[in-house]
Amino acid sequence: MKRCLWIVAVLASTFACSGEREGLVIGSKNFSEQIVLAEIMAQQIERRTDITVERRLNLGGTIVCHRALVAGQIDLYPEYTGTSFVVILREKVISEPRVVYERVKAEYDERFQVAVGQPFGFENTYALLIRGEDAKRLGATTLSDIVPHSASWQAGVGHEFIERADGYSGLVETYGLRFDTPPLAMDLNLVYRAIEEGKVDLIVGNSTDARIVSLDLVQLTDDRGYFPPYEAVPMVRKETLARYPEIAPALAELAGTITTDEMRRMNYQVDVEHQDAAQVAKEFLDGLETTEAAGAGSNC
Repeated sequence: MKRCLWIVAVLASTFACSGEREGLVIGSKNFSEQIVLAEIMAQQIERRTDITVERRLNLGGTIVCHRALVAGQIDLYPEYTGTSFVVILREKVISEPRVVYERVKAEYDERFQVAVGQPFGFENTYALLIRGEDAKRLGATTLSDIVPHSASWQAGVGHEFIERADGYSGLVETYGLRFDTPPLAMDLNLVYRAIEEGKVDLIVGNSTDARIVSLDLVQLTDDRGYFPPYEAVPMVRKETLARYPEIAPALAELAGTITTDEMRRMNYQVDVEHQDAAQVAKEFLDGLETTEAAGAGSNC
């Protein structure tokens, strides 16, 4: 929390010193998928408008980005509906994607003066992951399957997952998991290294992470429906939309264009192949424009 307040304070002082700023500022959380999505949004705006876009990426977790958005230090950033629903609005978990989206959209509009855009097309839910060899040995495909084995296992999770309402405590209670030792909390990117090196037996990752395949991990089915839907969406200040109305149609063109497989492929390019996130975003948008041009040509 201290780190969160420090980052927001730094952002506030930066803008206070610079006076009224031109253009807009896009932010992101501190993992690869967020940076790629922010770059896609930024480059899309730059392609479709004359607006200058400043990047302030890798800011931190959900609270940091949300506070920066509401305070006006950033103008937009990518978010997930379930995260907004549970972490920001503090609602109880429900599993209906449309209900969660509409509730988040209405509450953000009224309480924060923030517009929630149309979903990009994929969901990034929490993924409970174990090694493929362990899944085969135990015949485990669901979270319920590992309950009898959990006492001797070490779990590894991201820092934010420990504190979230849809995080560790509720997960353990819902499934009756009985770990003898507390989970190891670490940077989200490090949990994959920890399971690869045998330091943990189970990790909480992201369903769109390409390392699930590259490390031969198995995602356990959330058979009790613990997690809410996490559709990826753009969050934009309404004041920014009023100042730059051309942003809305530019972002609307991205609705439904990113599949789970496409997002996982882009994550693989960044996390495994170590490609530049900005270049990965550019190639995605180039491909999108090519597809649109081909579709338009077929109607002639």
